[in-house]
Amino acid sequence: MTTPQRLFIGGEWTEPDDGHYEVINPATEDVVGLAPEASRAQVYAAAAAARGAFPAWSRTRPEERAAILDRAADLMQRDFAPNAALARAESGATTGTARSMQVAVGAARFRRYARGALEPVEEAIPPQINEAGPMGRAGVFGALAVRQPVGVVTCITSYNNPWANPAGKVAPALAMGNTVVVKPAPQDPLSVYRMAEALAEAGVPEGVVNVVTGSGPAAGEAAVDSPDVDMVSFTGSTAVGQRIAEVCGREMKRQLMELGGKGAAVVLDDADLDAAVAGIGTTFSFYSGQICTAPTRVLVQRGVHGALIERLTAYAGHLPVGDPAAKGTVVGPVISAAHRDRIESYVELGRKEGARVVTGGERPAGHDRGFYVAPTLLADCTNDMRVVREEIFGPVVVVVPFDDEEEGIALANDSDYGLIDYVWSGDVARAFGVARRLRAGGVGVNTIGRNMEAPFGGFKRSGVGRDVGSYALHAYSELQAIVWPG
Repeated sequence: MTTPQRLFIGGEWTEPDDGHYEVINPATEDVVGLAPEASRAQVYAAAAAARGAFPAWSRTRPEERAAILDRAADLMQRDFAPNAALARAESGATTGTARSMQVAVGAARFRRYARGALEPVEEAIPPQINEAGPMGRAGVFGALAVRQPVGVVTCITSYNNPWANPAGKVAPALAMGNTVVVKPAPQDPLSVYRMAEALAEAGVPEGVVNVVTGSGPAAGEAAVDSPDVDMVSFTGSTAVGQRIAEVCGREMKRQLMELGGKGAAVVLDDADLDAAVAGIGTTFSFYSGQICTAPTRVLVQRGVHGALIERLTAYAGHLPVGDPAAKGTVVGPVISAAHRDRIESYVELGRKEGARVVTGGERPAGHDRGFYVAPTLLADCTNDMRVVREEIFGPVVVVVPFDDEEEGIALANDSDYGLIDYVWSGDVARAFGVARRLRAGGVGVNTIGRNMEAPFGGFKRSGVGRDVGSYALHAYSELQAIVWPG
């Protein structure tokens, strides 16, 4: 058994008040390690440590913050192999995903925000001529908009990427001069402690970064309602995000919410179907569909409906399902037995609603241990079905046909979610015209790729605020206006 993990509070590795809980490997059901159960008092102590560290850290030179973030990235890269092995073991990601999309992206985000710490925080506003009046004498007034750190930021991260997601919160928050309390998802928290170790070795001052964990909701609740916390940055389900927002609203705490999605993939009748299938198929293949941006809701024009289903069926049938550590595996397990059961219940619900299971729908053969779900395609769907309207968060794609562009756009927008949608068409002008009418925070045109400087966030119940690139620096700052007479 590995050494039980300790909490990281105020620069000290601290024994948890409430013992430890087991972190389970989703592929083997073996114990990866023991994560600490923080008490409510310990979470409050972490927030108090962050509060105490804030005045000094917020006044450090940007170059000093940049150097620490860069050194942390170097240390994450130094320990790349064990970091990736741990991420794979606790998240169930394949070796390739754990290396390239988790640890590598996490380190890259620290490097990006090392540069971000040096971005200007002041923006000149054109002078304004004021006539004499009740507010004073006539004059020319200059102004600056200055971005200031928010204060103490609680970062609550999701289980689907234990490196990139925390890094995308912690690094820009620190770059802007905030201090943080990180509360990772209970399923795969150990990687975040490795991130904290790198930051401590890189020289981050005591109390600037704190990590607390727990197997239930108590630690997260304390990290939100602590009076020392000024902002909550959350990635996770819409339901949990709504509860967090209610608590934040009582104290006017700032929020950044990256919530659920049910991405519409609008496939027009002139689309390159092979390209569309390769994009949509990532719902099956990339982290077993446990991605909020996945194109899970396929809206296809009737002229190519049958051909698209045929190609998607073939694509799903050729994806190797198995041990994420094994060479050639594309589809690994989902995060837990409870989540596997939830996904399976949705597939059964789809059957009852009248959907046709074209492929998948049963546990893959030969996997008695581990939380595996076969890539599943549901056809003959309508937009009122729960499997079409609700986020399943697994390797399940639903297909809804439509007749013309107007109907396709209406179906795409008829959703509680609006994170990222997609359009496939051979006519780029046509695709852009459709994209501009979609009520989503992002739209991919003939791609599922992302520009990592573009703003990321959702319309409707998919979230509040934007991050990524310089937008993340804005998210973790307050705007202050400074005005003076010329």
